[in-house]
Amino acid sequence: MANTFTQLRYHCIWSTKNREPMIRPDIEERIWAIIAETGSRHGINVVKVGGIENHVHALIDIPKTLSVSESMKGLKGGSSNGINKAGIINGHFSWQDGYGAFTVSASSVADVLGYITNQREHHRTMTFEEEYVKFLEKHRVEYDAKYLWD
Repeated sequence: MANTFTQLRYHCIWSTKNREPMIRPDIEERIWAIIAETGSRHGINVVKVGGIENHVHALIDIPKTLSVSESMKGLKGGSSNGINKAGIINGHFSWQDGYGAFTVSASSVADVLGYITNQREHHRTMTFEEEYVKFLEKHRVEYDAKYLWD
């Protein structure tokens, strides 16, 4: 084959440091915009971003030249820097170490977009911790619960 073609789409989930409720509803749209802007600077297409006070969901397309870990390092590091520079949160803002990244097929994009859009509704009956464990189990990711929340 003369060319390389990829579609590397992920549903990524990460939390604020110690899962603190730092993303207030009145500033969340600005935070989502900072995440999208950061992605663009790194060549990452942030299709949709949303969440609630203590965590973020993002549907992203990464270029074939970046690994998932490189993409998430750039996205999280750059966006926390941007959030701090914007001065929209009192004190220092940072993301928790780690993340979840789950592949998304073209046929599932609409479902993932809906899920991200309706985060507030989902969290009326489920905590972030419960949701995250459900994602790990749904995607058959092995984990040790004692290392999940450090």
